[in-house]
Amino acid sequence: MGGEVKIWNPVEIAEQARNDYASQIFPSLLTIDPSLSLPQMTPLVINLCKDMFKAWSKFDDSCFKVEQISGGITNMLLKVTVKKGDSINEIITIRLYGPNTEYIIDRHRELQAIKYITAAGFGAKWLGIFGNGIVQSFINAHTLTPSDMRDPKLVAKIAKQLRRFHHVEIPGSKEPQLWNDIWKFYEKASVLKFDDGEKQKTYETVSFKELHEEIHDLQVLCDRLKSPVLFSHNDLLSGNIMINHEEDALYLIDYEYASYNYRGFDIGNHFAEYAGFECDYSLYPDMNEQYHFFRHYLQPDRPHEVPENDLKTLYVEANIYALASHLFWSLWGLIQAKMSPIDFDYLDYFFLRYKEYKRKKEKHISMALSYLSECRNE
Repeated sequence: MGGEVKIWNPVEIAEQARNDYASQIFPSLLTIDPSLSLPQMTPLVINLCKDMFKAWSKFDDSCFKVEQISGGITNMLLKVTVKKGDSINEIITIRLYGPNTEYIIDRHRELQAIKYITAAGFGAKWLGIFGNGIVQSFINAHTLTPSDMRDPKLVAKIAKQLRRFHHVEIPGSKEPQLWNDIWKFYEKASVLKFDDGEKQKTYETVSFKELHEEIHDLQVLCDRLKSPVLFSHNDLLSGNIMINHEEDALYLIDYEYASYNYRGFDIGNHFAEYAGFECDYSLYPDMNEQYHFFRHYLQPDRPHEVPENDLKTLYVEANIYALASHLFWSLWGLIQAKMSPIDFDYLDYFFLRYKEYKRKKEKHISMALSYLSECRNE
């Protein structure tokens, strides 16, 4: 596959973190195979904990309890409870990266941002790094489902948190990454070879000439909208949002794709994720639902005072960039179909996302062109 892949070195990254932030990030070169069953994985996880945290190195294995608390289509999250006394427990989470995800995720970019994101009060504290994952503090909350994201009260909370997230300042380049990443995905996706004959046959039905034209034309149109560039999550699906109802606390987690990006993309991508991995786009929010989000995003303290023009602007942005979201994740699906050993039909996911792109393309592009024409005439 084309494209440069940076070598992942946990010790080197941890040392860089210490130098940059004067923080204590524990490194280990150990790896854990995420394809193992939990009973097979448990002794490896315990060994990793002892290797990373020297205070635990002499604890008996019976002091450790390992549980799987989630498993998406790229990562696995483990909860480790360490019993330190009769009533003293310490809990951490271990996130195992899916195999070959370095082809689609810039781990160096992710880890460079995590320190600043967590310092701003988001997600879990970064504690350590190992051969194929990171260790973080435990968040006492549960992840949302796609249907949860439609709850008006939660919509307001998510909008407010995303507004806060968009104001995080990360040192370095403020260049939006969307089109850089899409073109990198295109380059990698267009030169795949599958060992499975049926997969290869299905892959060969994809017109990369057509995809190239679609990406180019959409990029030109999106650039005309001049959507603000902010630090963005870029993967705000239900599994990356957690809630603790008792504490009335909502968390945005997992920053694998976080970067400076267009406001419209982050919000439009979030709306596209209402459909879940099953891609049920009947769940995509209508105008009233989107306006409810926009009001709480734009003016959390006075949501009903948001000017109509501001709502319309964000509506156009979010929906045209939702098209970009479909292109981004459809290409991602093609690459994953080749690289990932996880039991998920990534090829089908490509076609579902690209089909929805085509279905909504004319409507959303027409709306954006009409909006731009109105702006010129004002």
